[in-house]
Parts: sequence; C-alpha cells; structure tokens
Amino acid sequence: MTTTTREQLNSRNVLDFVKKSVPFAQAILVTSVPRGDLQVAQPTNVPEPMLKAYSNGLHAEDALTWQAMLQKRILRPTDVWDDQATQSAYYRQLVEPNGLRHVIVVPLAAPVIDGYPGTVHLFRTADQGDFTRAEQERLAELAEKFDDAVAHSRTGRRGTSCSPRPLAIERPTIHLLVMDNNAKPAFPALADVEEGLDHGLRNQMAEFARRYQHNLNGTGLYADRISLADSHGDHWPFRVVTYRNYPALGNGPITVYALQPDCCEWGVIKPQDFGADPELSRLIPALKFMQAEFRRGPSLSEISGTVNLSPFHFHRRFTELLGLTPKQYMLGCQIHEAKAELIAGEKELAQIAKDCGFAHQSHFTSRFKQATGMTPTRWRRMAQQRGKAAVAAN
Repeated sequence: MTTTTREQLNSRNVLDFVKKSVPFAQAILVTSVPRGDLQVAQPTNVPEPMLKAYSNGLHAEDALTWQAMLQKRILRPTDVWDDQATQSAYYRQLVEPNGLRHVIVVPLAAPVIDGYPGTVHLFRTADQGDFTRAEQERLAELAEKFDDAVAHSRTGRRGTSCSPRPLAIERPTIHLLVMDNNAKPAFPALADVEEGLDHGLRNQMAEFARRYQHNLNGTGLYADRISLADSHGDHWPFRVVTYRNYPALGNGPITVYALQPDCCEWGVIKPQDFGADPELSRLIPALKFMQAEFRRGPSLSEISGTVNLSPFHFHRRFTELLGLTPKQYMLGCQIHEAKAELIAGEKELAQIAKDCGFAHQSHFTSRFKQATGMTPTRWRRMAQQRGKAAVAAN
C-alpha cells in the first residue's frame, strides 16, 4: 500500500473503499466509544429508522460486533446465533425491516478512536446473494490495509498537531474492558488482558465490578467516572458503566471500563468521523477549542458559543455523548500538559502551574494529586524511573 493510500484512507471513506472491491446494498461502520457502548459512526445507503433503532438500544443486542472484535475475525449471523440467527433481535430489527437478507461483519482495530475497536457491517438483499469466501478473504485484506492506514495517519497527526504534547510515558494499552457477572474479563480475550493491562488495574477493576453489580438496586444501568491506580501508583481515569442486562455480551450484569482518551487522542478526531451522528459531530470543534485554550480557562458560555449552543444544552449533551463534562475535559488537558512539563524537567513547579492555567502552585499540586494519586514531584520521580526501566529493558 502506498503512502498516498495510507494518508487518504480513513473512517469517513472506508465504506466507499470497500465497495469498490466487494459490492453491498447497505453498510454501517460501528465503533466502541469511551462512554461504554457501541455507536454507528458511518452509514452508506442506510435509512434513518435503521440508525435510530441501533442507537436506541439495538446496540445492546449486537453480539455480532462484540464477537467479531473479540475473536478478531470476520463473522456472519450464523457464527453467533447458529440456526436461530433469523430470530435474533439484530436480524428482526436491523436486517429484515430493511429488505435485507445477508450480513457479514469485519473487525477493525480502532476505526475512530485509539484503543476502541469496531466493525464494518455489510448487508445484501436476497437478489444480490450471499458473500462468497473469495469476497470474505478480500475483506480481510482490506481491513488490514485500513488498520495500517489509520495507525500511520494518527501517528503523524498526533505528533504534529497535538497540543498538549504527546507524553513519553506508557498508557494502558487496553482502553476497553468488559467484565462479566463473575468479575472476569469477557472482552477482550483473557490472554490480551493479561498481556496488555497492568495487574494493579485488573485487580481494582474486578473489585469495583463486583461492587457496582451488587449495588444496581433495580436500575437498568449505573455509570460513574473513577480513577484507578496501576502498579506504579499512577492513576488513570475510567468511565465505568454497569448494565443489568446487555444481551450482546451474555446473561446477567456486565461492567464496561472505558479508559478516557487523552487530549492527543481526542485531538485527532474530526467531525466527519461521526457522519451518522450530526449532534456528536457538532461538538468536536468545542473539543478542539478547549484543547487550544485550556490554559486561560475559557468560560462555559464561551465554549458553548463555538458550536452555537446554550451553555445548559451544550453541557448536557456534551456529558451524555462523550461521557465526561467539559470541566473534566479541560482539567484533563491541564494535567496532560503538566505531565509533559514535569517529564521535560525544564521548569519549576510554580511556572508549570502558571503555564498550565492553574491559579497557583498549591492549587496545581492539589488538583494534580487528585488526578494522579501523587504530588507533581513524586510523579516526576516515578516517570523518570519508568523511563530508565524502559530503556534498560530495550
């Protein structure tokens, strides 16, 4: 694949790219998102009722997406539901009402947001016939090209346009974790979890999953934002959602942990990446504005004005659609930049506090410790030790 192809292929045009090789009647690009569920990001020839059905709860029945992401292979409905595929809610609510018959689902590593996998669903009518084995093999090749192109593009964009700067410290490699009703990993595969997720985080996640599932108290779901420490003592922000019932992932309650993207990960997202959700797309410029202006602490009115919404409506929809408040996002930008300055080691704490938009050094220390579990000085020492250990290991 050429450099030009890598630069041009992205989540906005992947369905058009696929259709050149494998024809279909309708298609959707589904992605997991940091608020703890699934969302249609891009549609092709899909009627509005189909998109609404998915967002209004059908995503909780989409075992095809979860299994394709879990198994990392192309699946059909019969691979998940056997001979009961046509009786599944997915088939009865998404496929049949739209005059479709055949479905194939292709897993993607991270189509929209780093660390958040997704899938492409391709649909055909009865007249078009089922997807052939040769077409399935071609789809696997196209998915590999897409994943490579997206990873290449994000690396370049993050390095040149990110403000705050990328951090020279390892984040958890698994951003999305699902625990079953026994507080055991249901997604991703156990081997991936053991390899890619710090044992200190795993233990805390299991503990909180048991607690949240025990305390559902009759509600359909419970959502929270918590900070969990890894084995180095560094804290990471997670959105946690516990569902009483989520059929796509099995029987009984399940808990979803979604590592919140840092400023650089949010910064590479464009409004067009969520072509199926105009309301979410509308909020992306506000993210860019806060990322650029967090040091001076813009007001909620100023931020909401960038997307022509009232402060109340903006705050409510931002929180619902992104899983965090505007204030939490801007604090995340401040902490991220402060970490970069601490690693660089070129400024005193008072100057870092001022440059990152904190009122004074004690305010900076207080908020930094609240976010990371450590004082800035202790965190810098920990980061330096981790850096030396990483160099020695290589």
